[in-house]
Amino acid sequence: MLLLPFIRENKETTLAGLKKKRFANAEAVVEQVLALDQQRRDTQKELDDVLARSNAKAKEIGAFMKAGQKTEAEAAKAETAELKTRSRELEESLKVAEQQLQDVLVTLPNLPHSSVPEGRSADDNEVVLQNGQIPTLPESALPHWELIKKYGIIDFDLGNKITGAGFPVYRGKGARIQRAMINFFLDEALKAGYFEIQPPILINEDSGFGTGQLPDKEGQMYFATEDKLYLIPTAEVPITNLYRDVIVSDDQLPIKNVGHTPCFRREAGSWGAHVRGLNRLHQFDKVEIVQIRKPEESYQALEEMSQHVQSLLQKLELPYRVLRLCGGDMGFTSALTYDMEVWSAAQQRWLEVSSVSNFETYQANRLKLRYRVEGKTQLLHTLNGSALALPRILAAILENNQTPEGIRIPPVLVPYCGFETIN
Repeated sequence: MLLLPFIRENKETTLAGLKKKRFANAEAVVEQVLALDQQRRDTQKELDDVLARSNAKAKEIGAFMKAGQKTEAEAAKAETAELKTRSRELEESLKVAEQQLQDVLVTLPNLPHSSVPEGRSADDNEVVLQNGQIPTLPESALPHWELIKKYGIIDFDLGNKITGAGFPVYRGKGARIQRAMINFFLDEALKAGYFEIQPPILINEDSGFGTGQLPDKEGQMYFATEDKLYLIPTAEVPITNLYRDVIVSDDQLPIKNVGHTPCFRREAGSWGAHVRGLNRLHQFDKVEIVQIRKPEESYQALEEMSQHVQSLLQKLELPYRVLRLCGGDMGFTSALTYDMEVWSAAQQRWLEVSSVSNFETYQANRLKLRYRVEGKTQLLHTLNGSALALPRILAAILENNQTPEGIRIPPVLVPYCGFETIN
């Protein structure tokens, strides 16, 4: 959530950032925020004045009673009663004004970092770098949804029977390579100094609000109505919420956590080649890295996280590129996001496999996640990234490494899965 003092003192900067993010009706919403803020402050000032007068009258009553001035004391009591009635009215008005202000503030997305390019859609994202050689496959090469049928490693029909579309069943070597990737990604994160967490995969509304999924993305999450709990869209949510309402001590920083979880997303979309097979699922596994840093360290940490994800792709021998997302394609809560995409040789297109983002104070403000600086509390910066999401990584491995003899497993995964080929 944006900081109210920042909006008040930097109206034009706020408007420019919202417009870069293509936020509709930016001027009207910011004016509404400022008007509600002024109303809240006026009400607070009047309440403070009434309470001060009430306290002064209470002292007068004591003095009048001590002096035997009963008439004056009774008049002061009557005035005090009126002031108490007015203070209760103002307290109620203040609660309403604060709630109205909060309701509007939570609709505002995070402001983009100055390095975020202008743009409306994914077509306007900036390619930061590209690494690895694009493989050339024979004309007989198959897309991964045909390869998984050929080798019997994933069954979408069984998943559809058990649950519905977008819930695959991994079988045999398909299941083993899933487990191999999870362990490999976790081990690499531990080597990089991350601390492993296994969080719940159901969250409450406060947790969804804390990281910005609510009230923005209810329609994208599965909801258990009886218990009012949400299935997580990413491990970012429970892992970051470990620090909700926490004042972190200096000796705890920097915080670097990693966790593997299944993830659940309703993600409605058109059907076609771009969403076939593993390209878009409702349930998938992901290893997530989360950092909590001092503000002056967060952008260096973002670059480190990007390098970590790139190192995984390099070890998997997958051609990839890094994109800096434009304002119109960024997430609601992010200040700067890098997307990592791998080349899918049979589909002849790039597949997003990771987003690494710095949220600056946006999530921390919602979470009330702070640390002490010279005796005062200050908001920390939160960051997270996929390291990595499994489905599209597997799709690229299957497609890029297909041979007449079978599918070659990247050497780095062989010790984890126990086989060199799928055939």
